[in-house]
Amino acid sequence: MSYLPSDLPRLRTLRTWRAMWVERIDAVEQREEERQQGEERRPPPDWIIELGIGVGARPIEVHVGGCYAAGKRHHAVTRERALAALDDGIRAHIHCPPDIELGVL
Repeated sequence: MSYLPSDLPRLRTLRTWRAMWVERIDAVEQREEERQQGEERRPPPDWIIELGIGVGARPIEVHVGGCYAAGKRHHAVTRERALAALDDGIRAHIHCPPDIELGVL
């Protein structure tokens, strides 16, 4: 017992429909691959601020961009914002001393 129609015109329609969906799936896969490659090639920001845990968490550390020890809860900031954060008492990370990189004594 076959689930496919027996006449040629309907079989051709199914073939066209299948080809259309395979083409769409291939396009989505290609976009996803290009997006991932773009993320991998994007250089790290110059400065990042790591946030504490919880909703509305406050900044806890300033890092040099690309620091291996920066947590997942961080965002990129400008040089000026990194300096301001250090001035506000947010600590500089000990392993990637952003204070030294920024010229803060």
